[in-house]
Amino acid sequence: MKTTRRAAFALLATPALAQTRFSAQRPVRIIVPYTPGGVSDITARLIADPLAASWGQPVAVENRAGADGVIGTEALARAAPDGHALALVSVAHPVNAAFYRLPFDTMADFTFLTMATRTPLVICAARNFGASTPAELVALARARGAGAISFAGTGGVVRLAPLMFANQTGIELSYVPYRGSTQAHPDLISGRVDIMFDTVPAALPHIQAGTLKALATTGAARSPQLPDVPTVAEALLPGFEATTWGMVIGPANMAEELAATQSRDIAAALRNPVVLDRHRVLGAEVISTSPAETRAFVQAELTKWGAAARLAGIEPQAAR
Repeated sequence: MKTTRRAAFALLATPALAQTRFSAQRPVRIIVPYTPGGVSDITARLIADPLAASWGQPVAVENRAGADGVIGTEALARAAPDGHALALVSVAHPVNAAFYRLPFDTMADFTFLTMATRTPLVICAARNFGASTPAELVALARARGAGAISFAGTGGVVRLAPLMFANQTGIELSYVPYRGSTQAHPDLISGRVDIMFDTVPAALPHIQAGTLKALATTGAARSPQLPDVPTVAEALLPGFEATTWGMVIGPANMAEELAATQSRDIAAALRNPVVLDRHRVLGAEVISTSPAETRAFVQAELTKWGAAARLAGIEPQAAR
């Protein structure tokens, strides 16, 4: 009976090994091209154990931060396309093409496996700010004059989303750069800077405490964390959407069968109850997509944010 069980297990295991083409002696690396503690890093660490159990080999998370994600992403582009090197990237992946002259091609040098998470932004301001809706914000900007409304930006989509909003509403906003939300919030709360398009998890404690108010969120649907706050799309600009997100990618030229298998396995890991519960607390929606859907999404994001940057006069600089 023991021999029969072992034989049966071997018959079940062999197709999986053939599909993934893994070497059991080599661990899988998930590169996170950002510092530890962010949503991308948390997601990668949460799915590592379910994937290790599914694939029967170690799955290690490797933080390779620097240059807004460029360093770690370049390392992935140079890796062998055998499924042993993956990365969990954010919206910075297509956005970086608007800001930097990159050492890789955003589309051609990668295999796109699946989306992992999606998180809307929230337009927030001090509680005594003179507008409480997107329409009132636009009216106030027009009344004050071009550039009189300032927005706090920390780079990337948090900088480009307000510029896209301004372009679509015909107003002009002035950009005030900050290194991160933690540095921007005191000035936002005091009114030294007018508004910020911030991530929901970063702004939520201040909104709940009443020191900031939410004018709108920027997802396709309302945020579960702010169910009474309308989206920009429903309040003013149909189709407007600006989100941060996480996605699993591999190097270019991964075999189609391998990419499809890893995409399905990662999607299953994302459905793990522990993974779902943790992301619910973080305010991030867990999602999954096919490789074809994932590639199409990145191409659309690359086009959207590239256009927003060009309209704002942003020229790509050398990646630092």
